[in-house]
Amino acid sequence: MRKTALDCIGDTPLVALALARGLGAPVLAKCEHLNPGGSIKDRIAKAIVLDAEERGLLRPGMTLIEATAGNTGVGLAIVAALRGYRLVCVMPEKMSVDKRRSLTALGARVVITPNAPPSSADNFQQVARRLAQENGWYLTDQFKNPANVAVHERSTGREILEQTGGRVGAFVVGAGTGGTLSGVGRCLRASVPGVKIILADPVGSSLADWVEHGSLCPSAAYAVEGIGSSEPPANLHRDVIDGVERISDEESFSTARRLIREEGLLVGGSAGTNVAAALRVAARGDVAGPVVTILPDAWDRYRSCAWMLAEG
Repeated sequence: MRKTALDCIGDTPLVALALARGLGAPVLAKCEHLNPGGSIKDRIAKAIVLDAEERGLLRPGMTLIEATAGNTGVGLAIVAALRGYRLVCVMPEKMSVDKRRSLTALGARVVITPNAPPSSADNFQQVARRLAQENGWYLTDQFKNPANVAVHERSTGREILEQTGGRVGAFVVGAGTGGTLSGVGRCLRASVPGVKIILADPVGSSLADWVEHGSLCPSAAYAVEGIGSSEPPANLHRDVIDGVERISDEESFSTARRLIREEGLLVGGSAGTNVAAALRVAARGDVAGPVVTILPDAWDRYRSCAWMLAEG
C-alpha cells in the first residue's frame, strides 16, 4: 500500500539517556523530533485536520489558520499539502527565524505578531482568531481543540506503555498547548498505579504557580520557545498534574547542548527543559520506575539561535 508522510507520524523510539547514569531512576526520552515534520506537533496537526474532515467542517481548497510557535505550523503545512488546503500561520516575534523560513518554504503564509500577553489584541492567538473570522478561514485552534488531547491519549501515551512494558514511575514534560501532558497523563494514570505526572515549566512562565496554587503569578520574559504561558491553555488539565519543576533558560539550553553533543540527539531548547526536569525527578529516587520525558522537536529550527553555538 502506498504510504505518505502522514502514515509515518508516530511510533517514535524511546531511548535511555546516559545523562541519567548513577541517578535513582533511569530517564527515557521519546524521540518526537524524528517525526516527518521534525516535532511532536505532527501528531496533533494530522489529528485535528482529519477530525474536522470527519465532522464535515473542511473541504479541499479551504484555508487553515493556526497560532503557532512554529512546530504545529510545520505539521499543518505537511497535512495541508497532502489534503489540498492553504495555510496561514500566526507567530510571535520571539520565535526563531529558522521557523519562519521553514514555514515559508513549505508554502505557508506567515504573519508575525508582537510578543503580547493573551489578553492583548496583538497576541498571536487573538490575531489568528480575528483573521479566521474576517476571512472565513478554518481555525485549527490547537490550544482548545479536544482532538489535541485525544490523540496523545490514544497514541503517544499508548506507545509509551508498550515501550516500557507498562512500567513508568513518572512522566515529565512542558506545556505549550497542554495536549501532550494532559493526554499522555490521562493514559498513564489509567494504566499505571502511582505514576507521577510532572509539569516542566520555564522560569518566567505562570503555569507552575497555577498548578501549585490555582492562581497566576506575574509572568516574565524567557527565551525557550514553545512552552510556558502567562495563563493556562484550555487543553492543560490541572487535575492530571502531580507536581512541577521550574527550569531556567540557562539550564534548558545547557541541557539541550548536552543532548546534542553527548547523546547525539539533535533536539531543540524545550527538550533541554524537559530533560533537565526529568533528571531532577530521577535524582530524588522516589519514583517506582523509569522517568519518561519527551524530546519535542529538532535542532534545525534553532540554528540561528545564540544558545545553539554557546560553549558548555
